[in-house]
Amino acid sequence: MKEFKYTIDGKEYKVTIGDIDENNVAAVQVNGDDYQVQLEKKEEPKKEKPVLGKPVAEEATEATPAANVNANNAVKAPLPGTITGINVEVGQEVKAGDTVLVLEAMKMANNIEAEKDGKVTAICVKVGQAVLEEDPLVVIE
Repeated sequence: MKEFKYTIDGKEYKVTIGDIDENNVAAVQVNGDDYQVQLEKKEEPKKEKPVLGKPVAEEATEATPAANVNANNAVKAPLPGTITGINVEVGQEVKAGDTVLVLEAMKMANNIEAEKDGKVTAICVKVGQAVLEEDPLVVIE
């Protein structure tokens, strides 16, 4: 049982809230007068599916399906992680050592660099995508 004192427009109210039954009706007493008060039912918390990692962001980056790329010329993921940035576009000329994308692994941002001079012919990943070690990331020919 909970007791409260309220003052409304200078008038004091002593409110006692008693038990709440299975129909969500509370026994309430205000200044000695008994009332039955219907309470709103609490909404059940919605059970959401757990999200692992970051969701894949919808961006304008053109990702080429992995089945259509020449993996021999691809820059591959050196370790598992999540793509946090893509710094090149299909058709762009790059030089060896240029950063082509950023891979977050173990809470560290790793710049993935072009291994040779050439032209980007395919981007195999999207920002937010999780990759495994040796997954093709960007094809440079």
